[in-house]
Amino acid sequence: MSDANDVLAPLLGLPTLPVVDWPGSDEVGVLHWKTHGPVEWAQRRPFVWIDDEISHADQQWVSTHHHAPALLHRVDPRRGLTEHDFTAIESWLMQAR
Repeated sequence: MSDANDVLAPLLGLPTLPVVDWPGSDEVGVLHWKTHGPVEWAQRRPFVWIDDEISHADQQWVSTHHHAPALLHRVDPRRGLTEHDFTAIESWLMQAR
């Protein structure tokens, strides 16, 4: 959540970035409990969601319910963000322009 702005942004030289504030959820099913939040927040604007728990079901749901470009990028929780991740995200952002 906003910890990324406090911890990662200064290390990476990034400005403070918008953060989706997800309410807690007791939902049970194939979708991650966060999946609806980015789509609602983006309001048909392009967005990138980086998480270590994104599944194929989340990808499919977003592509069906969000009518703008969206990148759901899964990060390996054992490694965190790597150069490969940054390259993939940057490439998507360049194409989304």
